[in-house]
Amino acid sequence: MLPRHPHALSADEALRALGSDARGLDPGEAAARLERFGRNALPRPLAPGLGAVFLRQFRSPLIYVLLAAALVSLLLRDWSDAGFIFAVLLVNAAIGTYQEYSAERSAEALRSLVTPRARVERGGTVHELNAEEVVPGDLLMVESGAKLAADVRLIAAHNLALDESLLTGESLPVAKTAAAVLEPEAMLSERLNMAFAGTIATSGRARGVVVATGLDTALGRIAASVLETAPPKPPLIVRMERFTNAIALAVGVAALGVAAVALARGATLAEVFLLAVALAVSAIPEGLPVALTVALAVGTRRMARRNVIVRRLVAVEALGSCTAIASDKTGTLTRNELAVRRVQLPGEPAREVAEGGSEPRLQRLARAAAAANEAMLVERDGRWVGIGDKVDIALLVLARKAGVGEVPPPPLAAIPYEPELRFAASLNRFADGERVSVKGAVQTVLEMCAGADADAIGAQERALAAEGYRVLALAEGPLALGEGETLSRERLRGLEFLGMVAMSDPPRPEARAALEDCRRAGIAVSMLTGDHPVTALAVARELGLAREPAEVVTGAEIAQAAAEGERALDQLIAGARVFARIEPQQKLAIVQSMQRNGHFVAVTGDGVNDAPALRAAQVGVAMGASGTDVARETAEIVLADDNFASIVAGVEEGRIAYGNVRKVIFLLVSTGAAEIVLFVLALAAGVPLPLVAVQLLWLNLVTNGIQDVALAFEPAEGSELDRPPRAPRERIFDRPMIERVGLSALVIGALAFAAYYVLLARGHALEDARNAVLLLMVLFENVQAFNSRSETLSVFRHDPMRNKLLFFGTIAAQLVHIGAMYTPGLAGVLGVRPVSFGLWLELLALALVMLAAMEAHKRLRRRRPDAARPRKTDPGGP
Repeated sequence: MLPRHPHALSADEALRALGSDARGLDPGEAAARLERFGRNALPRPLAPGLGAVFLRQFRSPLIYVLLAAALVSLLLRDWSDAGFIFAVLLVNAAIGTYQEYSAERSAEALRSLVTPRARVERGGTVHELNAEEVVPGDLLMVESGAKLAADVRLIAAHNLALDESLLTGESLPVAKTAAAVLEPEAMLSERLNMAFAGTIATSGRARGVVVATGLDTALGRIAASVLETAPPKPPLIVRMERFTNAIALAVGVAALGVAAVALARGATLAEVFLLAVALAVSAIPEGLPVALTVALAVGTRRMARRNVIVRRLVAVEALGSCTAIASDKTGTLTRNELAVRRVQLPGEPAREVAEGGSEPRLQRLARAAAAANEAMLVERDGRWVGIGDKVDIALLVLARKAGVGEVPPPPLAAIPYEPELRFAASLNRFADGERVSVKGAVQTVLEMCAGADADAIGAQERALAAEGYRVLALAEGPLALGEGETLSRERLRGLEFLGMVAMSDPPRPEARAALEDCRRAGIAVSMLTGDHPVTALAVARELGLAREPAEVVTGAEIAQAAAEGERALDQLIAGARVFARIEPQQKLAIVQSMQRNGHFVAVTGDGVNDAPALRAAQVGVAMGASGTDVARETAEIVLADDNFASIVAGVEEGRIAYGNVRKVIFLLVSTGAAEIVLFVLALAAGVPLPLVAVQLLWLNLVTNGIQDVALAFEPAEGSELDRPPRAPRERIFDRPMIERVGLSALVIGALAFAAYYVLLARGHALEDARNAVLLLMVLFENVQAFNSRSETLSVFRHDPMRNKLLFFGTIAAQLVHIGAMYTPGLAGVLGVRPVSFGLWLELLALALVMLAAMEAHKRLRRRRPDAARPRKTDPGGP
């Protein structure tokens, strides 16, 4: 039985509770425990095979409707109609399979290929083994730079500090001590006698007894909650389901109405079925699955060029649909590294440090910072890399910026930093003699100094701390040790106070501009962190994300509100922009509250602590370079460059992709609706159907299919980030879409019927009239393709060469139809034949009426008062 609260036990009690001792487990006992507890690994979801990815492409309501139409065609032995539909379904599945399978392989390439190792003591002997073989009761050896393989209760620790940012969100290393015995209810971030799986030792060394492995670790419990949470449906799927339901209802009602009319006129049951199939073929946009897949695949490729890897096609549009972004602070909005931001020299105001500074007082402070230091800066591949504690690395960088040319010699004696001491000291022999350098907490260092104005320095420290900085003091003085003497705290007296350094985790340089873009795009951004509220607010102010303390909510406040019920929690979350001291499960609660408040939420993060929220959000965005495997495997989108600004690029590309989806839907539905109007007018006039089912399929899948795929490649219009996000409940068929589809259906349907009726009245054969109407409909589709390029901009303001594929695709669609007229066999199946050039010109002139009608509608929309009115969005943030 594993101890429930190992942090509440002493080291000896923890060893006894786990059946271990100072020599570690016997190897035989370790093998038995491996059999009992299982391997020390988290369950990893199996990557879907090629067949599973292929079958997944058929999980779409629109696909179901098309399959139904194909089955009806098979029952009626209409092989050509059924063949056309099955062909388009296979093409759609092939495109989607290729794209998603490639994306999965790209995401897999980001995972670490190195097998983690661990050093454990068993039977008094140290062994290095696969981390998956560690068992509860093992004595785990921890040293600087090592990643913890399991949760351990520390038995002995020397200068140990752990980077727990991937677990708790805390940006600073946490000093650990084995002596502490804590209360059972202590929070995860407060368990100073524990070291958790997945965290990294930034300095020091330690021994600890393993108290939990695999899913029983803190990391494992988070992973388990991720696996138990069902991800929400992406916005596009929700909208497409509504759209498909509307289409299915409309087709059903229309088919029943037409069947009733046909039966009343004495048509046979077989004729009624054929009529219903023809109507279904005209109403259902058969080309939409292919065009939709292509539009999202194009968005995926464009995102990849901007360092955004998409693992699911629908996530392209989902990112563009988000109305709120809940972003992790550490490593996402900030660099996840400490830097000295300001220096406070005695008697001067705090200031920043410029590169290449040469002021003597600053150089003395920087030399002391470099001397009392255990880190290293090494050059790798043309860039400097820090090794060691983040604080020490930041102080070495300060020394380089200050122009300290003298590298501190090896220390003659040193006092390493310990949390209990609150300082570190180093005795070095410089050109000006033997001098001791001290760094540490301000009050501790002040006690070692002479002549310092403690009151003034204390006030300066409080002012810097109030701005969210971590403040350290530095002092220096001459010291000579005699034979046999050691460096001790008692010898540190009469030192000169050199000043203070203010450190923080600096924001990424591009983050502020990216947040401004989010504000311009009407997206509310919230920052989530495990840091202290003062630190979090300071970072938020620097980023322009928040200004007032009232905009900061702490984990304790969230816990209190959650206890009062969802309503109280939702009210609290709605008014906040910064969330500090947040526990992992509270991130999930924040995301779910945002969703209840009506938001489509995107969550960004790189740590294990972000995984539950990543899964619960409409779209999860993980960091590719620094993120954990759990975060990357949970998210739908991975940022290859860990750059928050890439989120904005992804939002822009997502909005472009959704705009192109709307353009494709408008093209297909407007021409399909026109075919229904043509049918209804023919039935009302009592004349034969103007087009048969195979001709309708030719229109919808071949001639229009070339154009709708090309329309999916439409570039940005340039104003994507100047518009607020779509309302979460907004339908694809909103008022502008309904107006444009209705106008197009009436104009195209009425003109096509008029041409058909006139041809019949002039004595033309039915086949000739159908041939002319089919050509006219192809011309209407050609014109409508250019009308579809923008919902507001005139065709004449669009450079046709910006989308060469559409320009030449439209010409190709016309040439393909003309070619079919001259192709034996195909011409017979379609019932087409060549026409004169004069008739072609007459039909083209008739088709251009649609261009004039749509231009007039766009002009009226631009003049309408509500056309430019922005939609409502969250006024409380960016």
